Amino acid sequence: MTEVTRPWPMLPSGHAGVVFFDVDGTLVPKTSSSLFLASFLGHHEELAEAEDAYAAGAVDNRQVSELDAAGWAGASEEQIRSRLDGLPLVMGIAETVAWCRRHALAPVLTTLAWSPVGSHLAGRFGFHAFCGPQLETMNGQFTGRVARHFDEYDKRDFALMQAAALGVEPLACGAIGDSRSDLPLFASVGLSVAFNASAEARKAATIAVDGDDLRDVLPVLASLVPADVQAHR
Repeated sequence: MTEVTRPWPMLPSGHAGVVFFDVDGTLVPKTSSSLFLASFLGHHEELAEAEDAYAAGAVDNRQVSELDAAGWAGASEEQIRSRLDGLPLVMGIAETVAWCRRHALAPVLTTLAWSPVGSHLAGRFGFHAFCGPQLETMNGQFTGRVARHFDEYDKRDFALMQAAALGVEPLACGAIGDSRSDLPLFASVGLSVAFNASAEARKAATIAVDGDDLRDVLPVLASLVPADVQAHR
């Protein structure tokens, strides 16, 4: 395992580092939250083709987002919230978030999933913050338009701003992801973990981990924990 040099102690803020977690393909295994919701909304096949094209580099995130957003037209915010309770998730999320907090690592969601997904997961599992593109709503219903686009570079920039706000250097941060959208962030932090990932993400990451439980990454994340914190855990 690649070690991360840690010359600094835990900060007065209580955070020694930050761990950034991707959602689609990482916390949501073998699929995406958008595809899960598209099955309910009625545009699954069209979106699956667009997501494959994005993964291959044939289209950009903006094109995929606009196509997906159109399929949300007329759905209510309450309908989406109720569907998210059934979102398929990898095992061990709650335990991994709790481990991060015990070891002075702030757990943050960094994702291109729509903001209702990030909000749901952050509230459910206790992530420190989340990001993502936003859908336009009117009177509690989605209009089918994108209110705010958000791509892989925005994702990286959000992560670095979160680290700065917590007083943490990028070298003290880790990122866990699986695909193209994680590459800019992987290149910007001290530790990058390709979890059940594509060949492209594995090549870019510090280390690759495969498994059915998110807790499989904990031995790798331990390298981010300063010795003074480890001694008290």
